[in-house]
Amino acid sequence: MDVHKWIKLVIFGILSCKFGITSGDDITSGPVFLTEPRNRIDFSNTTGTVIECAATGNPQPEIIWVLQDGTKVSDVPGLRQVQSSGSLVFPPFRAEDYRQEVHAQTYRCKGTNAVGTIVSRDVQVRAVVAQEYSAEVMAEHVIRGNAAILKCFIPSFVSDFVGVESWVADDGYTYFPSNDFDSKYLVLPSGELHIRDVTPEDGFKTFRCRTKHRLTGETKLSATAGRLVITEPVGSTKPRMAGRLDSSTITEYSNSSFVLICPAQANPPPSYRWYKFIDGQVGGKLPVKLDDRVKQVSGTLIIRDAKVGDSGKYLCVVNNSVGGESVETILTVTAPLSASVEPASQTAEYGRPAVFTCNPEGNPIKSLSWYKDGKALPGANESVLKIESVKKDDKGMYQCFVRNDHESAQFTAELKLGGKFDPPQLLSTFPERTIQPGPTVSLKCSASGNPLPEITWEIDGKRITNTDRYQINQLTPSASEVVSFLNISSITTNDGGLYVCKASSKVGVSEHSARQNVYGMPFVKSMEKMSIVAGETMYINCPYAGHPIDSISWERGGRILPINKRQQIYPNGTLVVEGVQRNADQGSYTCVVKSSPGYSAKGTVEVQVMVPPKISPFSFGEDSIYAGGATSVMCMVLEGESPIQIQWYFLGSELSSKMGITTTRGGRASMLVIDPVGPGHTGTYTCVARNAAGKAEYSTALNVHVPPRWIIEPTDKAFAQGSEAKIECKADGFPKPTLSWKRATGSTPGDYRDIKTNSGTVRVEDGTLTMSNIQKSSEGYYLCEASNGIGAGLSAVIYVSVQAPPHFEIKFRNQTARRNEPVVLQCEAKGEKPIGILWNMNNKRLEPKSDNRYTIREEILQSGVMSDLSIRKLDRSDSALYTCVATNAFGSDDTSINLIVQEVPETPSGLKVLDKSGRVVQLQWTAPYDGNAPITRYLIEYKLIKGDWNNDIERVLVPGSATVAGVYNLRPSTNYHFRLIAENEVGASEPSSTVTIVTAEEVPSGPPRGVKVEALDQSTLKVMWKPPSREHWNGDILGYYVGYKLGSSDKPFLFETVEFNRDHSKEHSLQINNLKTYTEYSVVVQAFNKVGAGPMSEEVIQFTGEGTPDQPPQDFTCATLTSTTIGVSWSSPPLANANGVIKGYKVIYAPAKLWFDEASKDTKITSQSETVLHGLKKYTNYSITILAYTGGGDGVKATPMHCYTEQDVPDAPQSVKALQMSPESILISWLSPEYPNGIITQYTVYVQEAEREEIRSHRVPSFQLSFEASGLKEDRYNFWVTASTVIGEGEQSKQVSISPSSRVPAKIASFDDKFTVNFKDDIKLPCQAVGIPVPELQWRIKGSAFVPSDRHRLLPDGSLLIREVSRDDAGEYSCSVENPYGQDTISHILTVHAPPSPPAVSLTSSTTSSISIKLKPKKEETAPIYSYIVHYKPEFGEWEQIQIANSQLEYTVEGLQCGQKYQLYASAQNTIGTGEGSEIIHTRTKGSGPTKPEASKFLEPSSNSVTLHLGTFSDGGCPMLYFVVEYKIRSSSDWTLVTNSLKPGGNFVVLDLAPGSWYNLKVTAHNNAGFAVAEYEFATLTVTGATIAPMIEKTNILSAIFPHIPEWLQDLNLLVPTIATLVVILVGMVVVCVALSRRGRDSSGQSRLRDDMVYSQSVNHSTLGKQNQLRDELGYIPPPNRKLPPVPGNNYNTVDRIKRGTLRSHATWNPRQKHMYEELALEKGTLRTLPDGSHLYARAGDFAGMEDEIAPYATFHLLGFREEMDPGLPSGQMQGMNPQQFQTMPHSSGMNGGQMDSNFIHQRNASQSMPRQQAHLAVAPQRPADFGPQYDDPANCEDPGYQYAQTQSQYGGQSVTYDQPSDAYGTRSNPSMRRSVGGPAAGTGRMILPPYPEPPAPPTRGISQQQPTNNYVNSSMYSSNQFPPPPPSTADLSTSSNNDSGITEGSEPDNDRDQLINRGGLMKPGSRDALTTEEMRKLIEKNEASNHVGNGLTAMYDTVNV
Repeated sequence: MDVHKWIKLVIFGILSCKFGITSGDDITSGPVFLTEPRNRIDFSNTTGTVIECAATGNPQPEIIWVLQDGTKVSDVPGLRQVQSSGSLVFPPFRAEDYRQEVHAQTYRCKGTNAVGTIVSRDVQVRAVVAQEYSAEVMAEHVIRGNAAILKCFIPSFVSDFVGVESWVADDGYTYFPSNDFDSKYLVLPSGELHIRDVTPEDGFKTFRCRTKHRLTGETKLSATAGRLVITEPVGSTKPRMAGRLDSSTITEYSNSSFVLICPAQANPPPSYRWYKFIDGQVGGKLPVKLDDRVKQVSGTLIIRDAKVGDSGKYLCVVNNSVGGESVETILTVTAPLSASVEPASQTAEYGRPAVFTCNPEGNPIKSLSWYKDGKALPGANESVLKIESVKKDDKGMYQCFVRNDHESAQFTAELKLGGKFDPPQLLSTFPERTIQPGPTVSLKCSASGNPLPEITWEIDGKRITNTDRYQINQLTPSASEVVSFLNISSITTNDGGLYVCKASSKVGVSEHSARQNVYGMPFVKSMEKMSIVAGETMYINCPYAGHPIDSISWERGGRILPINKRQQIYPNGTLVVEGVQRNADQGSYTCVVKSSPGYSAKGTVEVQVMVPPKISPFSFGEDSIYAGGATSVMCMVLEGESPIQIQWYFLGSELSSKMGITTTRGGRASMLVIDPVGPGHTGTYTCVARNAAGKAEYSTALNVHVPPRWIIEPTDKAFAQGSEAKIECKADGFPKPTLSWKRATGSTPGDYRDIKTNSGTVRVEDGTLTMSNIQKSSEGYYLCEASNGIGAGLSAVIYVSVQAPPHFEIKFRNQTARRNEPVVLQCEAKGEKPIGILWNMNNKRLEPKSDNRYTIREEILQSGVMSDLSIRKLDRSDSALYTCVATNAFGSDDTSINLIVQEVPETPSGLKVLDKSGRVVQLQWTAPYDGNAPITRYLIEYKLIKGDWNNDIERVLVPGSATVAGVYNLRPSTNYHFRLIAENEVGASEPSSTVTIVTAEEVPSGPPRGVKVEALDQSTLKVMWKPPSREHWNGDILGYYVGYKLGSSDKPFLFETVEFNRDHSKEHSLQINNLKTYTEYSVVVQAFNKVGAGPMSEEVIQFTGEGTPDQPPQDFTCATLTSTTIGVSWSSPPLANANGVIKGYKVIYAPAKLWFDEASKDTKITSQSETVLHGLKKYTNYSITILAYTGGGDGVKATPMHCYTEQDVPDAPQSVKALQMSPESILISWLSPEYPNGIITQYTVYVQEAEREEIRSHRVPSFQLSFEASGLKEDRYNFWVTASTVIGEGEQSKQVSISPSSRVPAKIASFDDKFTVNFKDDIKLPCQAVGIPVPELQWRIKGSAFVPSDRHRLLPDGSLLIREVSRDDAGEYSCSVENPYGQDTISHILTVHAPPSPPAVSLTSSTTSSISIKLKPKKEETAPIYSYIVHYKPEFGEWEQIQIANSQLEYTVEGLQCGQKYQLYASAQNTIGTGEGSEIIHTRTKGSGPTKPEASKFLEPSSNSVTLHLGTFSDGGCPMLYFVVEYKIRSSSDWTLVTNSLKPGGNFVVLDLAPGSWYNLKVTAHNNAGFAVAEYEFATLTVTGATIAPMIEKTNILSAIFPHIPEWLQDLNLLVPTIATLVVILVGMVVVCVALSRRGRDSSGQSRLRDDMVYSQSVNHSTLGKQNQLRDELGYIPPPNRKLPPVPGNNYNTVDRIKRGTLRSHATWNPRQKHMYEELALEKGTLRTLPDGSHLYARAGDFAGMEDEIAPYATFHLLGFREEMDPGLPSGQMQGMNPQQFQTMPHSSGMNGGQMDSNFIHQRNASQSMPRQQAHLAVAPQRPADFGPQYDDPANCEDPGYQYAQTQSQYGGQSVTYDQPSDAYGTRSNPSMRRSVGGPAAGTGRMILPPYPEPPAPPTRGISQQQPTNNYVNSSMYSSNQFPPPPPSTADLSTSSNNDSGITEGSEPDNDRDQLINRGGLMKPGSRDALTTEEMRKLIEKNEASNHVGNGLTAMYDTVNV
C-alpha cells in the first residue's frame, strides 16, 4: 500500500472518530450465482463450447468446477480448460481424442468465500462425436381395415440428437408433419408414420424416413425401406395389443406436442376411446375431451401445446363386436424447474429457531433436498427447513434443490448464525426369526444421535409398555449411544407379530422392524376402528400370530377380496385400497389366517370414510383498491363433514383484531371485511376450512394502492475529491415508486436536467446516485424525485460539495552535494488549507530536535505551503531519500528528493580465494562503499611471502565493475601475499588486509595394479585390484573410480567410487550390480587423491553369468504318427534372446481337457530339435508346448499346439445284461467301452444256442445300447457284444446266458452307473424295465420316495428326468421294479459340476509395492479347478484382474503404488465357468506420506540464496515423486512459486534472495502415499557472510510483567534507543564534570592524563579503522558464545601461531589451553615441545609480554573462518601492531573437493565473525610487527588429535560434535565441552582433524586422464565412509539450480559466501573450460554461473527459526 492510501486511511479514521462513522455492520455476504450454467450442455466435437459461471459476494467468491463426487476439475490439455474467470471451456477436438470422463460427465460449478459455499445445479455435459449412422424402417404386420404405424429405428448412440423430419414413399412423395389429422398418411409429432384404414394397395408401397441431426444439421434417408405386410381377416377376432406403452414423458413445456399410441389389431376393426383418471371423480375417470388442441386419429391420441395439467394416467379402451382390451399410459408433462427460498437471508440468535421455506415450481418435482455449504443435508427433503435451536456451526449458505429425472434447480439463502444436530441412527438391530413357545426372548436395539434419542417398542402398530411379561430396559453406555432391550418372558404363540424398535429425538426418527414367528395355531389380534379420508389410499395390516401360516386373506360382506382393481392384498397380510370412496369402501373388513392342518383365525376391523372440506374460489375483485377505502371477500365451503371450522390468515399468520379486519361466520360461509383499507393490509389472505377428515385452504392477494413516502430522504453531502460519492434516495408505496435523479444546470437550483448515466463513472441503482472518482466539476445542486402515479409524488433538492486534497506538481527529483557542505531541500504543496507538512528520511520521521544540523522552515503561499529542509555540514549518513508529505482534511500527497553525498571510496573488504590450482588463483572481494562516485579500477598487489611490499610487488589491474579476478603464472606450491586497492576519480583507497595462499599438489601418476574381474551371477561382476606403486601416489590415495561399459560400446565408462583401504596388504574389490545378462563388459580402475584422479588401468574384459531365454523356440509344430505317438519339431530361439548357451529343450504335454491340471502334464527333455512322444492315449486331443533352458534356468514357453492321436479298435463293452422280455424274446443291453479309442460306428450282438455251434450276429447302430432277440425257444442261449470303429471290430464282451421261460420276472435292463452333469443342464437317469405283467417302478432319491415336481419328472420309459440341475441334486438315485415273479434294483450316483465356490483368501504379507495372498479352495468342489482370478483395485481406481494357475495357491500382486489402500478378492474357474468372488479384503501397501525434516538439517542459507537438502525429507518408505517450493518475504503475504515439479534427490538452490533478510519458505513433498507441507522461517546472511539480528517482537516480556504500561513504552525498538541516548548524555555530563574538576593541575599531568584517556579509548573501543563502518551498517554483532568451527583438514592460522613463528606445518592450534600461556617466554632459537606433542620454535624477545590469545579481531571473517577470543582474559592494549593485519587464513586446498574425511560431513558456505568489543590483549610494545596469516600445505598434515565441537548458542542454534556424521547442519549440544568464562557464555572445544582430506570428484568424461581435471562434487551430504559419486557424462552437467555438481572449495575463502564460480571456470589458460576475467565477472553479476556453483552447503547458525 502506498503512502497516499495510508494517509487516506488515517484521515478516514480521524473522521470516523469525529463524526461517528462506524463499521460495526457485517458487510460480508455469501456467494450468489450471477450466471448459472444450464442443466444440459450438448455440443459437437467440431465446434466445442464454453460454459460460463459467475457469482457475487463479499469477499468476492472463488469459482471452481467439480465433478459429481466433489473432485476438483483440472485442465486436460487440448480437451478441457478451467479459466480464471470461472468459465469451463471445451475446445474442438478430434474424434480419436474423445474421453468419456471429460466429454460425458456431470459437472457442478462451486462458489466459495469466507461466508460459505454454494454449488450449481447438475450440468450434464455431453460431447457428440460426428460419426456415421443409419436409420432403418422395418416391415409392419397389419390386418386389412385397421390402422398401421411405421417406426423409424434410429441407433441409440445418436437417438438423443437425431429426429425424424419427414417420410418419403417409393413414388417420390414426401410426407411432412402437419395439422391435417383427417389425411390417410399422417406424420406424428413423435416421428412415426400413421396410416389409417389400410387397404391392399398400401402393401405395394415402401417408405423411408428422413432424419436430421440437431447439432450438425445433417439429414439423411434411412438405409432400409419399410412396408406394410397386410393380412386378410379370417373370422372375427377380439382386439389384440401389438405392444404396451407404460409411460410417456415430455421434456419440453411450451409449444411441444406428443402422442399416446394405442396399437391394437382386430376384426372387425375396433373402436377406440380414451379416458383420463381424475382424483375424487365418481368412477375415477372421465373421457378425454377432444378439441382443437387434443385430437384422436384411430387409436392414437395427439395433444398439442402440452400443459402441466395434461399430466396423469390415461386409459385406452378398445372394443369390437367380439370383445375388448385396454391399456394404461402414465403421462408426465414437465415444466422447467425453479425454486425460491424465503427469507433469502436471515440472522438468528443462538438457541433460537430458524426457518427456511422453499417454494419450488415446475413439473414434475421428484425430490427436494437442502444443502449447506455445498453438502447435502441428510433427511432434509421437505419444503420447510427448520432449525429448532441455532448453533454456531449452522452459519453459512443454504440451498434448496429440486430435481426430477431430467433437470434440477436451486436457490440460495444465507443464515448468519447457526448450529448442528445429529439425527438418530440405529447402530444395531434384531433379526427376524422363528422360535418355539416357552423360552424367554430378548430383542436389542441401540442408537446414537445428538440429542440422545429415546427408543420405544411396538408390536403390530401398538406401543409396548412394561408389564409382567414385557420388560423394556434402557442403558446409556456413552454420552452418544443408548441401548434398549425388550425382554419377553415365556413367549407364547400370541406374542408373535411384527416388532418395531423406534429411535426418536427432536431432530429425527429412525426405526427397524422384523417379525418374530412363534410356532402355534393361527391367531388374529384385535384391531381398532380406522378412519380414512376419501380419495386417499387405505392400508390395513392384519396383526396375526402363529406359525406356520399358509395363507392370509381378507373378506368383506362374505366376499373374498379383491373384488375390484382398487383393492390389492400382499402376502404379508396387508390390504391396500386405492382412492377410498365412502359408499363403496366404508364398513367391516375381516382378516382370515389359515394354517396347513386346517386351522384358521379371524379378526374384524371397522372402517369409517370421511370427506374433507372443499372451498369455492374467491378474490377481492379486479378493480383497484386505494388506501382509505373498504373491501370484503366471502369464503364458502362447498363440501365436507360437519362440524367445519373456518379460520382466516394474513401472510401466514392468524388475523389479529388490531388490524382493523372483521370476520362474520354464517353456516358454511365466512365474510371478511376491511374498513378502512390501509397500506399494511397489502398481502395474501388465506381461508382455511378444517374438519375431522382434513383441511382445505384458498388464498387470494390484496394490493392496496398507496402514494409515495420517504424511506431515506437525501440531504446535503460533502465528498473528498477522487473518492466515490454515494447519495441514497429511497421511497415506498404501491405500486412501487420510480426514483430518478436530476442536476441543476447552473450554480443555483431551479432548472434541472436528467443525469447522464452512460459515462461509466455516474450510475443510479435502486435510487442511489453513485459518482466514481468525483471531481470539482461534479459540485452543485441535485434533485431526487419519487412517483408512482398516485398523488403528486415526492422530491428533494440537495447540494453536493467536492473538496480537494494536497498536490505536488513534481513527484521525484535528485539532488547532489559535497560532503561537509550545507544543502537546502524544498517542496511546495498546493490544495485546500490548512495543510500540514512532514519530512521523512528513508521512510522514517525526521525530527530536527534530534540533530541540530537539521532545520525546517514553512511559508504559507496563496496556492498552498512551501517547506524548506536545511542541513549544515553534510555527512555520509545524510545520503538518503527525503520525502515531503502534505496532508489536509481531504487527503494527502508526497514528493521525494534523493540526496546524494559524494566522497572517496573505502578500503575493499572481504578479500578471499574462490579457487586456486598450482599456477592460478581466483580472488573475490566485496565492493566497498564507492563514495557515490563510481570505482574506476581495482589493483591486486601480490608478492612472495618473504618479499617486501616496496620493492618486490607485482600488480594486476581489474575493472571497477568487477569483484572477481584471476592471478595467473604463479609458482606451484609457493606461499604468496595478496592485497587489494580500490580507485575512483577522487583517489585510491587504503590497501585491504593481506591474504596468504599456498598453491596445490598434483594427481596420481600411476594406475592401480593387478586388476581382475570375475562373474558372480548373471547380473553381477566382482572387480579386484591393488593400489598403484607408492611412488606414483603423489599424495594420499583417497579412493578409486571403477569404470565399466559394454565391451562393444564406444560410450564413456560409468564410474563407481570405492573408499581407500588403509590395509595395504589387502586387495580392493567392488561388486557391480544390475548388469545385462551374459554380456561382455570392459572394466577399468583409476586412483584419486584430493587433487584429482590418475591414469586408468588397462581394460579387462569379462562376461556376466548366463540367464534364461526370453523367447520360445521357433517353428514349433506337431504331427500325429500313430494312435499312441505324436512327432514334435522346432528350431532354436534367436541367438540374441538365448541369454546364454542353450543346453536343451523341455517338451510339456497333456490331454487338452486336463491341460489346466499341472499334475497331469508330462515333460520330455531332449537336446535335439525334434522328438517323438510315446505312450499317449488313443484318439485323444493333446496340448503341447516347449521351452529352451540354459545354465540360468528355464526360458519362455511357446504357445501350446494341439494334435489328435489316431483312432484304433475299441475295447470291449463294459457290461452286458440278458433279460427275458417275453416267453419268446430276450433283451440284451450293454454299456459303451471304457476306452472307445475312436468314434464307435456300430455294435455287433452275437447269439448262440447252448447246444449248437451256430452263431448269429446282429448289427446295431452306435447310438443304440440294447437289442431284442425274438423268436427264441425254451432253450439256453449265450449272448455277447463287440464294438467297432473305422479301424475295425474290437474285443468281445463277457458272455451272458439265459433260458426263455413262461414266467417273465421284473428286471432292469439299465446298469448301475455314475453320471456327471454340468450345473443347470438337464439329465435323464435310465431305468429300462422288463417283465410280464408290467412291473411296478419306483424311484428313490437319496433314500426318499420320488415326488414329481416341475424339475423332476418320470418319463414313459421309466427314466427320471431332472431339469436345470442344481448342486442339491447330487447324490444317490435308486430305481426298483417288481412284479409277481421278481424284483430288481439299480443305483445311480449323480455328480453335479457347478462353477466353483469362492476360495478363502487370506493376506500373508505386504511391501511398499506388492501384496501377498493365500488361496484356499473349498473341499467339497466336485469339478476340478483349473485357474484362479485375482481381482484388485486401488481405493479410487478401477478393478484389474490376473489369472493364475490352480496350483498357485500363494500369489503376490506386484507393481502396486506405495502406501495406498487396496481391495482384493478372488474367484475360481473350472470347465463350467467362473464362480462367485470371495469376500473383499481391504488392505494397503506399506509406506506413508513424507515427513518434514528439521530446519537445521534442511536449510542452508547464504547471503543471496538458500540451499535445500532434499535428501533430509523422510519419504515414509514411498519414493518421493516431486517437490513444490515457494517462498516469500516474511513481512509479505504473497508467495512466490519457485518450482512445482522439482525432482527428488540431491540439493536445490533458491537464488536471487536479498542479503540480510528474513524469509518464509514452504516446501511441499509428494509421494504416492500423500504429501507433507513444511514451512520454515530463515534469514539470509549479510553481504559479508554474517548473520543478522533476530527480529524484535513488539509483544515482549514487558507486556506480561507490566500489563498497565502503555503500548508505546512496550515497544523495544523505541524504548532501547531512548534509554541508550539518556545513558550516553548522562555519561557525557559526568566526563565533562570530571574534566572541569581537574583544571588547575599542572599542564604536564593534564597532557599525560589526556593522552592516556585518548589512547585507552582508541584501543579498548576501536574496531578495524574503517572496518568499523561495516559493523555499524550491519547493526549487529554476534554474541561471543556463537562459535563456528574451522573446516577439518585445513591449515588455518591464529595470531598465536604468528606470534610463535613457524608452527608444526599443519597442526590446528588450540589457543584455549591454559597451560600454554607459560610457553610464551622462550629463549631465542629454542625448540619447545608442547603438551599435545607439537613443537613450537620462537626467538627470545620477539613477542615479549604477549598473552597466549588470538589477537583482537583476528577472526574478522575476511576469508570465512572465525576464531574468537576467550572473554575470560583481561582486556588490554596492543601497541605497535595493526589489528587489520591479523586474520585467520585457512589453506585453500584443505577442502579441495568440498568433502571432509569419512568422519566429517559438515561444510559451511557463508559464516563470518563480527568483531567483539572489550576482548583485547595487553601486548608490550617491543617492535613493529608486520605479520600476515600463513597458508601452509596440509597434504602432510598429521593428526594432532584435537576435537572441536560447537555448542548451542543463545539464539536457539544447536551444536554438533563434528565427528558425528548423522547431523551436518543442525547440531547436538555437548555439555561436557562447555566452560564458563568471565564475559558472556562462550562455548569452546577441541576438534580432531581428519588424517585425510576429502576425495576429489572422479574425472569428467571426455577429458584426458593425464591432465588435471576439475573437481565436481555432489553437494549432497555423504554419510560416513562415503565418497562423491562417479563423474557424470558431459551432457549431465546442466546449469539447473537443482544440479548437484559443483566445486566445493573447502578453504575458508571458498566457503565464506555463495559459491557462484567453481574451479570449472578457472582452469589453466588454454583449457577449453577456462573463462576469461570478463566472462567470470558477467557470470557473477548475473548470478548465472550455475554450472560452476559449488555445493553451497551452509551451516545454519542462528539464522533459521522454524
